Amino acid sequence: MLAVVNSLVLQGIEARTVEVEVDIHSGLPSFDIVGLASQSVREAKERVRSAIKNAGLKFPLERITVNLAPADIKKEGSHFDLPIAVGILAASGQLEGRVPGNLYLVGELSLEGSVRKVPGVLPMALELITQAPVPSLVVPQENLKEAALVQELRCFSVGSLAEFIEFVNGKGNLALVSNQGEVHGSEISDEHLDFADVKGQEIAKRALEIAAAGYHNIILIGPPGSGKTMLARRLPGILPDMNRSEILETTRVYSAAGLLDTDLPLITRRPFRSPHKNASSASVIGGGRVPRPGEISLAQNGVLFMDELPEFSRDVLEALRQPLEDRVVTVARAQATLTYPANFLLVGSMNPCPCGYYGDALRECRCTPHQISKYLARISGPLLDRTDLHVEVPRVKYEDLVPTERGESSSTIKERVVRAREIQKRRFEDRPYQVNALMPPRDIRRFCRLSEEGEKLLKAAFERLALSARAYDRILKVARTIADLEGESSILPRHLAEAVQYRSLDRKYWNGL
Repeated sequence: MLAVVNSLVLQGIEARTVEVEVDIHSGLPSFDIVGLASQSVREAKERVRSAIKNAGLKFPLERITVNLAPADIKKEGSHFDLPIAVGILAASGQLEGRVPGNLYLVGELSLEGSVRKVPGVLPMALELITQAPVPSLVVPQENLKEAALVQELRCFSVGSLAEFIEFVNGKGNLALVSNQGEVHGSEISDEHLDFADVKGQEIAKRALEIAAAGYHNIILIGPPGSGKTMLARRLPGILPDMNRSEILETTRVYSAAGLLDTDLPLITRRPFRSPHKNASSASVIGGGRVPRPGEISLAQNGVLFMDELPEFSRDVLEALRQPLEDRVVTVARAQATLTYPANFLLVGSMNPCPCGYYGDALRECRCTPHQISKYLARISGPLLDRTDLHVEVPRVKYEDLVPTERGESSSTIKERVVRAREIQKRRFEDRPYQVNALMPPRDIRRFCRLSEEGEKLLKAAFERLALSARAYDRILKVARTIADLEGESSILPRHLAEAVQYRSLDRKYWNGL
């Protein structure tokens, strides 16, 4: 007898529908799962066998063939347990009722028959609402809050295989997930990470404000202990709150990675990810034997902080170039090519040399010119060109540490950033982006026009600093953001001069390589 149960499979952070076809016929007892199933899917055989027996039902001692269609898509994960078990019971005639054709099932089974949490429920729910008519989804109880984020979908939670059987047989009901109301970004910032606690470093704080206002990538350069990490960790606190679309985008990535909290399955604050310098390319960029989102995707709509930037492997640094340009990362595999989002703000920090004191006024650098050159050369020209702001973070002076009054708070800075973002939102209302950093060349020529004085200033800087064409465009974008922070409709020479200042370190550190 043949039975068909609907389910879904993840491909990156997207989901596709899958038909679980179960055929049972006479022959020597066997249990085969076909349809490009991974090892994690094939292991379902033992879980399903025990779960059916412990639910008080009979596991058929016949030839069982399970096909996961379409067969050309790689199937990963343990969430096929529940639909396979239900398909076997339906094909063996042990269900009194019929599994509704508009019902999709996901869930991992324990050996005693309970249904356990699975990753990727949010992408699956978002996929189902694109179908017409919109079907219903059955999820484990631990995933019910996650499923409730999609208001357009009817979702049911199930605690065990026996509970679902009673529902199909008409002897019980599944709990209908009550959808959450409108989701908003968190307006509560971490009071322990406030810019008011940063002593001195006014230039660096100004640069981070510009980075937040225009979504510009930034590199902080300075000796150990100058406060680079302290500054970077406070950047998310001055970024605008996430809107509903950004919240669902970010939560979808964490759902696919299996990193959502069961009780609070919603990412409402902008992520701050800080991978270790020894992290592999797959963990930072994404991929692996079983492809999963990397740190750059987990930083979606937030901040990726790479401390000791030159210490990362060459593979990781060069692999950053494509995501920084395209805002997505593509992972190619034999069975499929997966695309993960990578719309993040990069903050890199580094010492000016291996010992950290090159150019320091108080401590002598112990590095040879060759060691300094080799260290700085780890950051390639193309990667430098993709970072808009290069900021020196010098040693903090004693006079800056003595005052007891607090500096400007993150909330005050955030107000200016939000006003600048509103200006950009109105400017780009008919475009697929809303920040200055993402302007293509055509829009740069339209929105970043300079006066004659500004043209002369930029030409002189272009020749003196030996800038590339990409650096030229990025200076104009930064100048546009500085003007937005001041509420100016035109880019004035002072805005351009400040933007050029954030590229002047290239001459000091890299142009001599």
